[in-house]
Amino acid sequence: MSEAEAGSMASVVASLSASFYQVPPSAVPAMLDCILVSTGLSPPSLFASLLHDFPRILLKDITNEGDDDLDADKRLHLVSMVGAFCHLLKKMGADCDAVRSFVWRCFLPLVKVLQPLQHDLLNQITELFMGVVIETCAWEVLEATSVPIFLRSVGLSMGMLHNDDLDFYEWSSNSSHQDSYDVMIDPLMDKELLLSLSNSFKLLTSCNLLSVILEAALQYMQTDTLPKSAERKGCIVDKFVNILIWELSNMIERMLLHSPEHRSCAVGLLLPIILKALPANGSFEISIRGQKHGFSREYFFIKLWNCCRTLFSIGPLERRAAYTILSLYFAFSWSSEECEDADIDTIIKTEEFDIRAEKEFWDEIKIALVDKESLVRKQSLHILKMVLNIQGGTNSISSISKGNTNEKCSVPHGVTKREKWAYKEAKSLGVGNLPMIDELVINSQQYWGAFVLLYEMLEEYGTHLVEAAWNHQVSLLLQFSGSYLNVGSSISKVQNQFEMYGETFDWLSILWERGLHHDNPQVRCLIMQSFLDINWENYGNYIKSVPETFVLGPFMQGLNDPIHHKEFGVKGVYMSRVIEGAAQFLHYYVSFIAPRKCIAFLYNLASTAKHQSFGRAGLMGLAECIASAASGIGILNRVRTESFNGTFPVEFVSEMENQTDKKELLDIFRYVVESSKQHFNPSYRLQVCGKILEAAVYVVCPFDIPLEILLLFISALPKEFTDYGGQLRMTVQRWLSGCGYKDRCANCCNNEIKWWKSLYDFPQNFVSNNLSIDVSLTYDDEDLSAWESEANRWAKMLFLAIKKDHPLELIFVFIQDNDTNILKQNHDRRFVVVKFLILVLSLVLELRRAKERAVEYDNKARTNIENTFPGVVDDLCFIDDISEKLSDEFLCLLDDLVQFAKQSCSVFWSGVVTEDTALPGAVKGKLGGPSQRRLSVSATTTVLQAMMSVKAISLILLWRYQIKRDAPHNSAFTFMWQFFWRTTRSSLSCSEMGAEISLAAYEALVSVLRVLASTYFPHSFYLVEENEQLFSEIEGRPRLDYMCVSFIQNINDLLGSGVLARTRRAVLLEIKWVCLESLLSIPSCAFKNGFNLEENPTFFSDDTLKCIFGDLVESLENAAESCVLPMLRSLRMLFELVAKVMSNAAASHCHLINAQMMWNLVHSSWILHISCNKRRVASIAALLSSVLHPLVFNDENMHQTDNAPGPLKWFIENLLEEGIKSPRTIRLAALHLTGLWLLNPRIIKFYLKELKLLSLYGSVAFDEDFEAELADNNDARLEVSILARSPDPELTEAFINTEVYARVSVAVLFYKLADLARMVGSPNEDANCIAAQESGKSFLLELLDSVVNDKDLAKELYKKYSAIHRRKIRAWQIICVLSPFVEEDIVGKVLEYLYISLNRNNLPAVRQYLETFAINIYLKFPSLVKEHLVPILRDYDMRQQALSSYVFIAANVILNSSKDVQSSHLNELFPPLVPLLTSHHHSLRGFTQLLAYQILHKLFPLLNYGSSEMLPLEKRCFVDLKTYLARNSDCARLRTSMEGYLDAYDPNSSVTPAGIFINRVEEDGFECVPTSLMEQVLKFLNDAREDLRCSMAKDVVTIRNETLNFNGDKNCIENLSGGIEGTMLKDMSSDFQKKVTFTKHDKGGNEAGFLYGNDETYKKLAEIERDDLLLDQLLQSRRSSLDQQKASRQNFILVASLLDRIPNLAGLARTCEVFRASGLAIADTKIINDKQFQLISVTAEKWVPIIEVPVDSIKIYLQKKKKEGFSILGLEQTANSVPLDQYIFPKKMVLVLGREKEGIPVDIIHILDACIEIPQFGVVRSLNVHVSGAIALWEYTRQQRSQ
Repeated sequence: MSEAEAGSMASVVASLSASFYQVPPSAVPAMLDCILVSTGLSPPSLFASLLHDFPRILLKDITNEGDDDLDADKRLHLVSMVGAFCHLLKKMGADCDAVRSFVWRCFLPLVKVLQPLQHDLLNQITELFMGVVIETCAWEVLEATSVPIFLRSVGLSMGMLHNDDLDFYEWSSNSSHQDSYDVMIDPLMDKELLLSLSNSFKLLTSCNLLSVILEAALQYMQTDTLPKSAERKGCIVDKFVNILIWELSNMIERMLLHSPEHRSCAVGLLLPIILKALPANGSFEISIRGQKHGFSREYFFIKLWNCCRTLFSIGPLERRAAYTILSLYFAFSWSSEECEDADIDTIIKTEEFDIRAEKEFWDEIKIALVDKESLVRKQSLHILKMVLNIQGGTNSISSISKGNTNEKCSVPHGVTKREKWAYKEAKSLGVGNLPMIDELVINSQQYWGAFVLLYEMLEEYGTHLVEAAWNHQVSLLLQFSGSYLNVGSSISKVQNQFEMYGETFDWLSILWERGLHHDNPQVRCLIMQSFLDINWENYGNYIKSVPETFVLGPFMQGLNDPIHHKEFGVKGVYMSRVIEGAAQFLHYYVSFIAPRKCIAFLYNLASTAKHQSFGRAGLMGLAECIASAASGIGILNRVRTESFNGTFPVEFVSEMENQTDKKELLDIFRYVVESSKQHFNPSYRLQVCGKILEAAVYVVCPFDIPLEILLLFISALPKEFTDYGGQLRMTVQRWLSGCGYKDRCANCCNNEIKWWKSLYDFPQNFVSNNLSIDVSLTYDDEDLSAWESEANRWAKMLFLAIKKDHPLELIFVFIQDNDTNILKQNHDRRFVVVKFLILVLSLVLELRRAKERAVEYDNKARTNIENTFPGVVDDLCFIDDISEKLSDEFLCLLDDLVQFAKQSCSVFWSGVVTEDTALPGAVKGKLGGPSQRRLSVSATTTVLQAMMSVKAISLILLWRYQIKRDAPHNSAFTFMWQFFWRTTRSSLSCSEMGAEISLAAYEALVSVLRVLASTYFPHSFYLVEENEQLFSEIEGRPRLDYMCVSFIQNINDLLGSGVLARTRRAVLLEIKWVCLESLLSIPSCAFKNGFNLEENPTFFSDDTLKCIFGDLVESLENAAESCVLPMLRSLRMLFELVAKVMSNAAASHCHLINAQMMWNLVHSSWILHISCNKRRVASIAALLSSVLHPLVFNDENMHQTDNAPGPLKWFIENLLEEGIKSPRTIRLAALHLTGLWLLNPRIIKFYLKELKLLSLYGSVAFDEDFEAELADNNDARLEVSILARSPDPELTEAFINTEVYARVSVAVLFYKLADLARMVGSPNEDANCIAAQESGKSFLLELLDSVVNDKDLAKELYKKYSAIHRRKIRAWQIICVLSPFVEEDIVGKVLEYLYISLNRNNLPAVRQYLETFAINIYLKFPSLVKEHLVPILRDYDMRQQALSSYVFIAANVILNSSKDVQSSHLNELFPPLVPLLTSHHHSLRGFTQLLAYQILHKLFPLLNYGSSEMLPLEKRCFVDLKTYLARNSDCARLRTSMEGYLDAYDPNSSVTPAGIFINRVEEDGFECVPTSLMEQVLKFLNDAREDLRCSMAKDVVTIRNETLNFNGDKNCIENLSGGIEGTMLKDMSSDFQKKVTFTKHDKGGNEAGFLYGNDETYKKLAEIERDDLLLDQLLQSRRSSLDQQKASRQNFILVASLLDRIPNLAGLARTCEVFRASGLAIADTKIINDKQFQLISVTAEKWVPIIEVPVDSIKIYLQKKKKEGFSILGLEQTANSVPLDQYIFPKKMVLVLGREKEGIPVDIIHILDACIEIPQFGVVRSLNVHVSGAIALWEYTRQQRSQ
């Protein structure tokens, strides 16, 4: 080319490049043709020039490589440029070199540059290029260049560089056109270049381009019209497509199991196009590297399914990808066709593969349908619907359901309004009653339709839709389950396949699981109740098809849901209907389980307690289910065994029962029992343990269980339930006796013998040392604790299982063999003496506990002799016999034991320390837990042996004393006194080990002092003096006093030495107070044993008592929790000791305890109380009984001194103030204080404020731990019993654990004080009587003043159940109890307060107490009736509420007054009542009628006898009045409904504590308030009014519907209305005087006469004419304005009749006005006048047409609008709803809004033309209905404006 031509070409190229910025791509071909014609250039030359210039152009356009996108001009320029290249290539024809050049120089660089940018531009360019390839048939070029590069790019991204599987690498050499490729290939195109280019493309780009290339090739192959020359080309394309399919299918398999990015590209880009290509290319053969490979779609699907199986097991993201793959698979499914080829030998032949035939596929679908993630559930449901060919939505309703739509849906009687609504919507859904089974023709498609409908409802629909359809559709599915095998069904082959792998109950369980885990609690309740309501007996053994995984998993989880157990725990009943239903289901379910699997199922059921965290109701439900299932298994086994005559073989039993399984079962039962311990209520725990024990009795024979397992299970049961008198003791003993199991198998008796032998052999095995003789035995506290637990378990089992025919001779022999040589046995390493002592103590403790409980329950057992079980040790005499025998054995043991103890205890005071001082690692490295001894291992063993020997002597001696109250064993008793003396006199050690040994001695001293305190005798010290002169140096001083002082001084020195570690000092401090408690209790025990204080002054001196008191007070402030009880008990005993010393004087007046000391005490006690984090019952009770001791409380100076509060008053004020936050504290304080006040009425005057606080106290907190602590904790029971006794134990027991008890105690106090007050003036009058009367009066006036003048109590406006309401009730309840204290001197003041209160507004619950109080006042003072009550009744202008109260007061005064004044009361009070029978107040009138009839009926029973003519007028009036009140139906109906309330009311008992706090008619949880008579009357009248309103509303709806349904001649109506409107408009415009226009003739003839003398008249007429013209113009203007406004309104109507919230309706009115709606329909137009509506709407209701369409008329209104051409739309989320942004609104529409929560009812949904939903992306996914309506109206307006 010459320079001129080159320059000309350069200018053309430059011009073209510039024009590409302006010319659209569609105009480029025409422009190029013009240029080629005009310039004479050839297409190749122009192509070459443009291609040469392209790198510069590309560099110019892509200047900023970091940009995410190109601007529009550059995008247009690139597309136009590529379009120019493609057009030139098409004009050049089949020029492969040019195409190859284009690929290398233009296409691939462009792909490389554009890949970070948007792919739509790249796709557009690729499509242009593929157009060139198709037209020029350049498939070889594509096969040699682009495809290998993109394939290798994908492979390299997966690390396949050196993999032989890269078949695409040899594409060009394996091609049939290899020769031509070798000529045309670019010399630079070698492997290195190919590799470098492949690394330049991103994975997403390569996959995208490969999918576009394959799709273009497929479209070319599917073209119907191909030219004749395309035959050879077609073969090339076929081969290209087949090879590409082969490569991509292999690549997909690898990519699916690689990274998430590869998986995403494979699923999103490659797999869809491959699946699209397979129908036409299902089977073919290709040659790669000289080898032939066959491809079939079945084989590809197998690999695809295997990938899915792998993805299922990896993770959640991979599972989602697998579901997406399955969705694509079923979306591109096709009919199966065989693919054959000529060369049949080379084709891979596989059987027809269908994923739907794989069981694992259905299992995965089931798992996904109940997945926690909603996206997974939606994917699986979508796949299931594709498999089943179900389109979803409401079309899923079965034909059977639709067939019943025309039938009348009967609504059962006695259902709620919500249930009626559900029935109504069920009818509109087409869900009616099931047909008879004979008429049932159901197929698989209907089954799946019902399944999908229910599943979609649970996922998408509102609660009301689920309620409407659930029960019927589940019944349909259950009918299918029962009739599937008997009723013919037309189902496809594929459906048959998956039904083989999917039982119908498997799919039903999916629905149940989704329902039980639904977010809406109402749905969960519905599903659970629906499941439990199924009558499984109708389905026979199909119940066994219910999956066990469902029963043990979702079903038990649902049972743990508290929403199902609302009635659980109410009134102490720990049961619910759901628990009962679940237990019945499991009882029936286990009866169809295989015998070998029964125990395993029961074990799995109990194991759910380990896998789930059960709440209270859930655990009870689990226990009930376990017991019910075990009962079913037991009955099943019994039925099976009864089929054998006599004893059946052991082999048969082993088939049914695996003993190993039973061991595990009993162990898991123990776990469930222990789980109940976290719930403190003893009644609840008793029920749980009883059920578990019941289950064990049914399925486990105790003789088949190893003794160790059985001991653990029995020990897990709370001892209070299995001890003597316990509720479970009988059951345990029956079970251990083998009842019900002896006749079951021949081996049972042998097992029983073995079991008893193991029980008797336990002691010998226990005490034996299993270690080697060469190994020395060492142990620590943990070992000792474990041995004690084991021995206690055995002793408990022994005395539970033993019978009279099983004597304890073997046990006696064991004790005799070992107690004689205990000192020798100590050196025998095969025998552990400590274990022997532990075993002995376990027997002692068990017998001691049995004796205590036996004494307590012996009388109860004798009254129920018929319920005792023969042969069981429930006989007190038998227990005594065993105790005596063992006592004698142990008495013989004591002498040797004392010698052994002396030898062992020498370590305490010998001062010899072992050489081994190394501490064990467990002690040095311990970070927490109980404090451990800081001794070496050997020293610990020696110390523990000494301690155990002392403990054994102490407990045996104490037990011996309890059995035989004679003098204790001398040698043992002497040893204990000597041990006490030597311990307190031992020298202080300077080493830590010596201090630790001293601490151990004090620890052993605890048990010694407890025995000495309990068994003290007068000659106790003489026994010591005979053996050792210990008291020679303390002559003239009380011996016990000196020993106590020595003990305190010695232990304080040890504490202050600083040798012990901090934790060990805490242990020693606790020991100090426990020992001091025992020491101070010795005098009390001595007095009980007949010790004379005057003759034996051997106790404590005054200085010692002062010292102890000071030590206690000083230590209380910082006392540890474990020290609180012994310290407070010591304080209480000290007070008692002082009182006994100074029995004739008050304790506080004694020189020992003064006011200052009490101030110190209360301050320290208060600090102790507030510093305790846990309010333990025992500690609170001990604090009250010690600080507020009765002997100190009696002193007035302790309460008030010089008008200032004393120490006790200060303490009580603070305690009650703090007790408001602690219900437990204030209840115990109320119990103790009221008891003290009752004993000391003169003290009450100091505590009126505190009494008022207790009276008004109330807390909603329920102290559940309180009852549990009393049941489980002996200390708590003991301390509460020591508190001041309540005068009414029954009320205390009933209310002690409720918030009512504080005022119950106050009410009982004053009720008892009233009895004392009545004795004033009698011979028995004393100071307490006078004090009781004065305190009652003072407190009554104090409370009355509060209810009248207090800011809160005097309020008249307050809410029901509010705090003020509660306080008012509490105050008046106590005032009623105080009514006996009203005397002549205060009655005037009381009536004044009462009159004020009755005339104020109060709720009926409060007024009934005012009325009761007033009735009792008037009954006590009859003279006040005439002078006070009658004038009030004649005040007819009084408030209706107050007048009603006085009517009730007057009626009850008449009815309950004494005979001597009843007649006068009737004459005075009945006449004022009669006029009120005609009151205009309905409630007052009905109330008076009710009470008037009561008076007439009771006081005038014979009023209607005799001749009416003979009676005077007034009597005849009364006769007719009584007859009317008796016979009128309304009065009779009112009276019948009130009958129980009238008969139950008694004014005398209503002022007693029992009458106030124990309800008369029905129990109510609100402040023990019964329903008042007035309240019941008002309820009756309101119900009657409501019935009347409903009847009138129905009539109004009927009339309105008839109006809407009027179907007359529409045209006639329109013409008529139009004519009327025209007439009216015409009349409006012409109904004015017109201007008079005269003709010339008339005018001329009349002119003179008209004008003559009438100028004034003419002016008036002219003015009238001008006014008429102005008015006419105004009317025309207004009419035109109205027409314009009407024309400017949009053609939509918003129906909001389903809404009832005023803010939403007002906001919608405002929205409709803004968007100029044609109308707004609401249910009641009266709401427009509401102030809240007007405030929000801001006058919008004046400018938008608002029409009234009641809820019942919506359907008729919508049908009417549909006839008028409106489209009826609903704003609701349904299965078929259309997103708002995708819906095209019609011009005329009616938009229906749903209810605030439930949405649009289903019967209205069915008549809608479409449902629209607003797309939501948040978590809540719920918009306010007003906001939703506004959004929809704006979208409608936007679309109309755009049109």
